[in-house]
Amino acid sequence: MERRAYIAQVPIDCDLDVTTVQRSRKVIDGLIDDGCRRIVLNMSGCSYLDSAGMALLFREIRRMREAGGLVSLVNVSDRVLRSLRIARVVDFAPVTGAGAHREVADLDPTVVPNWRTTLSVDARHLSQTRARVEQLVGRMPFSPDQMFDITLAVGEAMGNAVDHTSGEGALVTIASYPDRVVIDVTDVGDGFEVRSASDIPHAGAADERGRGIRLMRLLADSVTISRRGTGKGTRVRLVKLVRSAQ
Repeated sequence: MERRAYIAQVPIDCDLDVTTVQRSRKVIDGLIDDGCRRIVLNMSGCSYLDSAGMALLFREIRRMREAGGLVSLVNVSDRVLRSLRIARVVDFAPVTGAGAHREVADLDPTVVPNWRTTLSVDARHLSQTRARVEQLVGRMPFSPDQMFDITLAVGEAMGNAVDHTSGEGALVTIASYPDRVVIDVTDVGDGFEVRSASDIPHAGAADERGRGIRLMRLLADSVTISRRGTGKGTRVRLVKLVRSAQ
């Protein structure tokens, strides 16, 4: 059975200083050692970090890069963000300030994509489909870190299609626009819909669907999940915006 690189969100719910870094280091090291290749550090609970905290971040970013993965920081307070800029952590990992999530405007329905491609999802060889998606999206001006996130997000969507419908009739459609890529993953299952964040199922220890949705929302700029307009099945739409400056 193919093992997918998996994703984890780690809440940093305290200041990162000499008294707390060991606890966070144990958690992050354990994830990397277990094969996790995408870690999102939610810094909303951290209001201060000292040199020990900086050293921890540099160490874990470097470890993950060496393993072929990516660590990013989100919900970073202004005070902590200033420290990260001074230490140049922002040069080595994606860092997003608190409240900095970018709204995704709806596409003008008259806009025609630069190109559009549809692929069948091979449930037996998901890695080949992911590689083809990465190759196609690689035509666009995304950074390597953005490409990493796009590939993982699409992998999550395809994994859900396979888990819940055996992959029969599952498709991936990629549409390239000047300011974004839009990727639809469709299946022919019973159909599932998420109208708002409150509709996302709670993800317990034995649950997969709710966790996958939440992780996709971390990796893409927009995620919508709806029933297909014709016939049975679900459509997961992922949008990643092209940013001229990082």
